[in-house]
Amino acid sequence: MAERKGKPRQKMFAEKCPECGGTNLIHDYDTGETICGDCGLVIREQEMDKGPEWRAFTQEEKESRSRVGVPTSFSVHDKGLSTAISQVDRDAFGRKLPLRTRLQMWRLRKWQIRSRVHSSIDRNLAQAMAELDRLSDKVHVPSAVKERAAVIYRKALDRGLVRGRSIAAIAAAALYAACRVTQTPRTLREIAEASLVDKKDVARCYRLLLKELDVQMPIADPLVYVSKIAERTGISGRTQGLAIKILREAKKVGAAAGKDPMGLAAAALYIACLKNNEKKTQKDIAEAAGVTEVTVRNRYKTLKRQLGLEIPD
Repeated sequence: MAERKGKPRQKMFAEKCPECGGTNLIHDYDTGETICGDCGLVIREQEMDKGPEWRAFTQEEKESRSRVGVPTSFSVHDKGLSTAISQVDRDAFGRKLPLRTRLQMWRLRKWQIRSRVHSSIDRNLAQAMAELDRLSDKVHVPSAVKERAAVIYRKALDRGLVRGRSIAAIAAAALYAACRVTQTPRTLREIAEASLVDKKDVARCYRLLLKELDVQMPIADPLVYVSKIAERTGISGRTQGLAIKILREAKKVGAAAGKDPMGLAAAALYIACLKNNEKKTQKDIAEAAGVTEVTVRNRYKTLKRQLGLEIPD
């Protein structure tokens, strides 16, 4: 029986040893052998290493040497699986290509673009994903939220909900639904202002998506909006912490039930500013929250009464 050689790297249990029937097989890619870990029998002597031919000692070095393509993405209309022919008419050495080759590459590039959007669904997705990418960049949402919105839009397209409706409106509604599902603090007004569609049309498409796709929306939490309003008005972290404490007490006594979360967060911040002697008016906080001063004033009175707060004049 042969002895074990080299430094083992990986154990696999897919086969059995013909000598002892053991499943403890060791694949040694340094010597190209498959060895039984129990009796030492060399089962195969020419093992192919399917890993990369380069070595990397850090994560950055590994990523820089990797030659794979971009991962699949739902926010790209063909999920990133197609080939893109660039418009650089030079070879690998930087030399300019001859005219015949340039014309050939121009024809290939043209037919490649046509093949990517050859059907009406592909053209719809191409336009929708471009609009979704523009909206996501304008309202500053993470890539994970954009991916979620792309999945919602694709489901709406499969159900036939986009037919006869504005692509931009459905894309904006899908992005707002993704923000609601992931608890990302973006209001319908912000997305409608970034879009090219009226707010009523976006809201109508949003209700359609909820009804037809059976999407369960979590209850909006006013705690999520505190930091957003505070950042716009320059409120300190100590005051933000007090506002969060006020909102948690309001949830315990049921004062936050059925109320607009943005208005509640604005009122809690206004109360916290009064307690910490920060000079912020109702108008400043209302403009940062995107609500009216009347809303902030009414929520302020409700929280003050139901929580029994003593606020200095």
